[in-house]
Amino acid sequence: MRTKSFMSKQWYQRRVRGKTGCEVPHTPQGRFIHIPPAYPSATWANDFGTPWWKDESYCIGHLSNKTRKIRIINTLTSQEHTIEVCGEETLEEILNRFYKYNKHAASYTWKYNGVNLEMTKTLEQNGVKDEDEEFYELNFNEEDWLPAIHIYFNDDLTEA
Repeated sequence: MRTKSFMSKQWYQRRVRGKTGCEVPHTPQGRFIHIPPAYPSATWANDFGTPWWKDESYCIGHLSNKTRKIRIINTLTSQEHTIEVCGEETLEEILNRFYKYNKHAASYTWKYNGVNLEMTKTLEQNGVKDEDEEFYELNFNEEDWLPAIHIYFNDDLTEA
């Protein structure tokens, strides 16, 4: 199920033509497949069935309602990585994406403010608040105030 349509106002709009008074598609980025021409045309066929943007076979994921940045700090090596995550992502999903920085990421305990994080929950469910709106209102640079998740190595002898 999609949370937002690809065919947002940014890509596809309907406008009324001044000369004809007809409602026609307006595509600021130029015409693309399955978009009818701006004026009636005998050469355009609309017998293609479902337009591609409504065809579920082309859906490769969901759009996030909100993304945010977090810092992940390895307490063993003092390495720090800033990554952008979706608000709907669980920590397990974040962990899977973090493997590109640390192949042993599953061998670490993840903590925020000294409290162990539950990997099956989202950041918000774990008490990691998204405060960028407040920072924006206060004119703070959000990059200076990113939430820091500390990871602590567990000596479990796993292999990468």
